[in-house]
Amino acid sequence: MRLVTIPTSPFEGQRPGTSGLRKKVTVFQQPFYLENFVQALFDVLPSAHGQTLVVGGDGRYHNRIAVQVILRMAAARGYARILVGRGGILSTPAVSAIIRRRRAMGGIVLSASHNPGGPEGDFGIKYNIANGGPAPEKITEAIYARTLEVREIHMLDSADLPLDELGSHRLHFTTIEVVDPVADYAEVMRSLFDFEAIRALFARGFRLRFDAMSAVAGPYAHSLLEHELGAPAGTVVNGTPLEDFGGLHPDPNPVNAVDLIRCMQAADAPDMGAASDGDADRNMIVGRGFVVSPSDSLAVLAAHATLVPGYRAGLSGVARSMPTSTAIDRVAQKLGIPCFETPTGWKFFGNLLDAGKVTLCGEESYGTGSSHIREKDGLWAVLFWLNLLAVSGKSVEGLVRELWREHGRCVYSRHDYEGISGDRAENLMRELRAQLPSMPGASLLGQRIVAADDFAYADPVDGSLSVAQGVRLELQDRARIVFRLSGTGTSGATLRIYLERHETDLHRHDLPVQQVLAPLVALAERVARVRHWTGMAEPSVMT
Repeated sequence: MRLVTIPTSPFEGQRPGTSGLRKKVTVFQQPFYLENFVQALFDVLPSAHGQTLVVGGDGRYHNRIAVQVILRMAAARGYARILVGRGGILSTPAVSAIIRRRRAMGGIVLSASHNPGGPEGDFGIKYNIANGGPAPEKITEAIYARTLEVREIHMLDSADLPLDELGSHRLHFTTIEVVDPVADYAEVMRSLFDFEAIRALFARGFRLRFDAMSAVAGPYAHSLLEHELGAPAGTVVNGTPLEDFGGLHPDPNPVNAVDLIRCMQAADAPDMGAASDGDADRNMIVGRGFVVSPSDSLAVLAAHATLVPGYRAGLSGVARSMPTSTAIDRVAQKLGIPCFETPTGWKFFGNLLDAGKVTLCGEESYGTGSSHIREKDGLWAVLFWLNLLAVSGKSVEGLVRELWREHGRCVYSRHDYEGISGDRAENLMRELRAQLPSMPGASLLGQRIVAADDFAYADPVDGSLSVAQGVRLELQDRARIVFRLSGTGTSGATLRIYLERHETDLHRHDLPVQQVLAPLVALAERVARVRHWTGMAEPSVMT
């Protein structure tokens, strides 16, 4: 075993954001592409002397190879201890939990989240800091700048380590501990939820179907739901992580989780359905023939949080990403607690959580979380719902309809236009922003625009300012349209249009969502010329 220095050339990398560096697997397979990023990361971080690093990923294609590369480079960097999940597996929430419980310096997460896997699919890498959350922009920008300068890769010349069994190994001066990927995470869940009440719920015959979508949530769901909480065998489906996710698109929404939706619409449907994504940080909740929107799910959890042991003392505040519906705002007002509206990106929630300003947070893209870690957490949300159902005696649909009766229904949808030209997407946003000064007070297609802006956020914790976060239109009936470009894809640009209308008329609560929102769709087309710029007659996906 020896330390080697490999000459290489700097590369023009993608700027990693809070979702990390995401590219096609074939890009990461280029010589020294992954190594360049990891070397740049280590070069900008403080000294590793005496420090602990956590490493793991969602098990997608290229995960095992990447883990071994990182271990050799981290040992060369001089970490005292590296905790790696058995088989190289760790969910994103579990990485956050381990960092926090083991007081690690940080962790490297290998995942492209909800993006497809396999040899032709996507791969990703990101760094989480000592609070367990995604690295802030100052670190990601420093990493990117360093990738353009790296000319040497430092790693150990050593054989691959055996990672499929628990135990310790020595690599140069570094101890490598292969840990149970579920254990630390499970301890956190036990500290939050009434496991006895959930066991009793299953003992009474309650039926759940949890679709892990052949991704990393499977081992966690099998361990907690079936083995510890007594859900019948077979409750968890697609529970074995596969490198290509079994050909599934591991994005938990009604479009991709077709089998779950079909099951929940059957005459003999289970009491509750749920799904998680590639790295287990997202969730979808479904009742019998009733899909719960992520925005409503967050609002329900906040409204009933004190029924759950971990939140019995109440919530210090809540937060939502700007595109997420205003359902949580109405609950927060009723509870008399602050509600923060942030840009998209979990780092903004992390600042608020660290400062004790909020307890629950969430975003419309099926991500919900709390102060227990610094990532969104799919299985945590499912356990929260189970706890509420166990102690309230109500159904999934019953809890949501109760929310609507008290606060009105925020009818909501997101329209995604995927794989469009980056230049055309930017032109659409540029043209839209140019119209902003003339929009307030304008009446178009029978709808009056009350306010229009390009969302900016002044962080109440660190004072940082984030600008150009999405164009917002507010209408006279408190309806909203939001336009935003997404950075989570690896091919082309994605335009996302968010549509929301608040309905207080109980008789309109069961109207089809797209029917209620049709006037907003027409207005969005009128002001943004969506068809012209995207070349698409309709969205790629509507959720």
